[in-house]
Amino acid sequence: MVAVKAGDVEGALRRPDPRIGVFLFYGPDMGLINERARAVAERSVDDASDPFQMIRIDGDDIAADPGRLADEAGTMGLFGAKRAIWVKSTSRNIAPAVDAVLKGELQDTVIVIEGGDLQKSSPLRTLCERSQKALALPCYADEARNLGAVVDDTLKAGGFSIQRDARTALIASLGGDRLATRGELNKLMLYAHGQREITLADVDAIMSDVSSLAMDAVVDAAFAGEGTGLETGSRRLAAEGVNASVLLGAALRHALMLLSARLSVEDGRPIPAVMETMRSLHFRRKPLVERHLQRWTGDTLNSAIALLQANLLQTRRMADLADTIAAKTLLDIARTARR
Repeated sequence: MVAVKAGDVEGALRRPDPRIGVFLFYGPDMGLINERARAVAERSVDDASDPFQMIRIDGDDIAADPGRLADEAGTMGLFGAKRAIWVKSTSRNIAPAVDAVLKGELQDTVIVIEGGDLQKSSPLRTLCERSQKALALPCYADEARNLGAVVDDTLKAGGFSIQRDARTALIASLGGDRLATRGELNKLMLYAHGQREITLADVDAIMSDVSSLAMDAVVDAAFAGEGTGLETGSRRLAAEGVNASVLLGAALRHALMLLSARLSVEDGRPIPAVMETMRSLHFRRKPLVERHLQRWTGDTLNSAIALLQANLLQTRRMADLADTIAAKTLLDIARTARR
């Protein structure tokens, strides 16, 4: 058999060769491995809740008793029902047990194996890639295109539509692990229960720490020299009880990030190229940070960093005046940004 590429897995699963009796899922994304293994196992039987049709076996048990898999595969289903043997992941080698099954005949039985992150030289992976009766299917972290499909399909199945800007923000907030993605989408749908369309406000409420977003807004306003936004945001954070030293700490981290980026600009790299390297930066902040890079120089950023470090220490020494110190520090930064 030709090894299946990661991008071809869904197609291979939609139209599996009827000769295939063993499905091996492997790779670093354990959530995706489990999701695909479950789907294949459940669709291979008439009643996935019937323990005589759906047989779950731990991989360690098979490694300890290699003959058990062949015994289970050779057992006739009750009343002729189809059966699925779902093997959970193990770090031990179960290739000999699977080899014995592949040498025999599988009748109305499908074996689904969660293989974990197997290397190319793994005996189990090699065995399944070479067999005419098996499929070795890689499961890698979702890319943006795959995430979009997962988001759309999951929300549609839940009876939801999603606004375009909310969809963009949602995909930017999700990681590559399929299990974690499903969990976040389930949280979002539960939050939006009773409505048909998911909005950007819904995504922000579930996928982001609102206090963190508000703190970013204050820091961005300070480094952009926007006094009104700085004052409004600072009052909100104070009302929410955000510690002044935490706010200055966020401003200091931002200044350090800007300094590194600005030095690259001063070495001759275009600002758009530098912005491309800031992969962890939320997409909604990128236009603001780009303006920060245009407004600040390496020298002024070094001065801002020194000011933040000194006053951050002061907020800890004089806790009673911490809010006043933080407000004055950010106001000084805003004044520098406006010059």
